[in-house]
Amino acid sequence: MAPEFIPAAKPIIGDEERAAVDRVLRSGMIAQGPEVKTFEQEFAEHFVQGRTTVAVNSGTSGQHLGLLAAGVGPGDEVIVPSFTFAATGNSVALTGAKPVFVDIEPDFFTLDPEAVRAAITPRTKGIMPVHLYGHPFLVDQIEAIAQEHGLAIYEDAAQAHGASWDGRPVGTLGAFAMFSLYPTKNMTSGEGGMVTCSTEEIARQLRLLRNQGMETQYANEVIGFNTRMTDIHAAIGRVQLAKVDGWTARRQRNAAALNAGLAEIDGVRTPKVHENAVHVYHQYTVRLDAGERDRIHTALKEEHSVGSGVYYPTPNHRLPSLAHFAPGLDLPETERAAREVLSLPVHPSLTEGDLERIVTAVAAVVRAGR
Repeated sequence: MAPEFIPAAKPIIGDEERAAVDRVLRSGMIAQGPEVKTFEQEFAEHFVQGRTTVAVNSGTSGQHLGLLAAGVGPGDEVIVPSFTFAATGNSVALTGAKPVFVDIEPDFFTLDPEAVRAAITPRTKGIMPVHLYGHPFLVDQIEAIAQEHGLAIYEDAAQAHGASWDGRPVGTLGAFAMFSLYPTKNMTSGEGGMVTCSTEEIARQLRLLRNQGMETQYANEVIGFNTRMTDIHAAIGRVQLAKVDGWTARRQRNAAALNAGLAEIDGVRTPKVHENAVHVYHQYTVRLDAGERDRIHTALKEEHSVGSGVYYPTPNHRLPSLAHFAPGLDLPETERAAREVLSLPVHPSLTEGDLERIVTAVAAVVRAGR
């Protein structure tokens, strides 16, 4: 009999979340209401030192509306990594601005500061780093460049709930920060996003934009969207908020166990963590020898019932939807990462036996190719 499959990611939904949804359904207040407002306040207190926070229906909506609220629009340029999910580039393009794709540094898969510096033009409005896989970007260097050139920082913190840099929480480092609450993230509301704001004006603009351009019913001030979070989703998120610290600690313990088990396997490079960073391991991402990644990815599933993920196989600047922004662009570290990365299970549901199986499976598959 084949062993039970170990998924690459596993949302955790318990009786408390079900009870919270039932409570909201029984209340009769299902759309955006008191649960959303309370969730915004609790999220802010938990993660971002009380910074004003606005809930929306997805992380992508949050990133898009955050850029609009911060004044990004046609004629502007925003520097972004290409090695990330397409939502990063999409959100800039949807404002009418140009996403300017630059390379990553090889250790933490985040924006290369020197590549950022080289990409600045008179049209550059800001820099949007991604805290990829749950590891913060190189904050000190990127902040210094932004200050030197008078640029804003817009944080893509979709994967980084609870991460920090030198004691400073992710989500407090820029004009705004977007957190995703998609089911596979470190906590979920079923679907949704949170935007933490550096000023009350950005927060107000976000509230207008998410609600058809109005704060008071039928008093539409700007052209807006319908990207509200429901009270149902907020109720789920509030329960998850009480659990996420324990889950993060488990992710970090699981990552340490994987580090120890994989350290002696030739051809596997375990993830690095900067000395200033707290990594929350949305993904546990290794590098594999060139040409081996896809074989290993397939063999883990088919031969050992171990799931894994490739995040991301195609950089933004090579996607058909975004390539026209960067014709002929060469980003060597980004391209290398796209060929070599593989994310192994690290989620809180893993048992010690699961972790041992993952290490054993990786060792067997890697060595079988030698």
